[in-house]
Amino acid sequence: MKLIKEFNEDLLCEAVTSESKDGKKDYFIEGVFLQGDIKNRNGRVYPKPVLQKEVKRYTKEYINKQRAFGELGHPDSPTVNLDRASHMIKELNEDGSNYIGRAKIMSTPMGEIVKNLIDEGAKLGVSSRGMGSLKPNTQGVNEVQKDFMLATAADIVADPSAPDAFVEGIMEGVEWVWDNGLLKRIDLEYARDQINSVAATKSSVLKEERQKAWISKFEIFASSLR
Repeated sequence: MKLIKEFNEDLLCEAVTSESKDGKKDYFIEGVFLQGDIKNRNGRVYPKPVLQKEVKRYTKEYINKQRAFGELGHPDSPTVNLDRASHMIKELNEDGSNYIGRAKIMSTPMGEIVKNLIDEGAKLGVSSRGMGSLKPNTQGVNEVQKDFMLATAADIVADPSAPDAFVEGIMEGVEWVWDNGLLKRIDLEYARDQINSVAATKSSVLKEERQKAWISKFEIFASSLR
């Protein structure tokens, strides 16, 4: 499985503020968090059935349990770091092939930064982050497969005029696997070198053993002729 991050400069969120019962100002962001059935700028497409299945799981296990957090910035991890959490996703509603999200900005250190950005009129975007595999479809476009799992439906990112500075898409050369219930990062190049090294060692040992076997057989044959 690979870590997949998506940022689309068209997915700018609207910042909304409202006064809570205790007189404090609550901050929210609203907008399209996820897009399906369309090739995005990162050259990938999320089939609607894949999103539907995963959003249903994510809503049940995270949103409904008040644990659907997102971070400020673009982490390179398939899990949410709570010390960098800035908001809690409250809703994900289907709208055609898209999902409209609503997230409340929390009073965490990162959340306070987001609030200040909103107060200063900053335009904020969102970036989804998840794990999954890819396979080219009949049009040659990388299609996200059924094993896709959301880490978060929305991290908050800024400066949409320069999305390439934030979006890395798939981390090339890195795979993530489940190891005793935890996601573990594997460097493919390192793993490949290790496998090749072990294979070469085994091949060398096997070759040496075969040579010894042939020498032993030859010596037995030679001694029988004496």
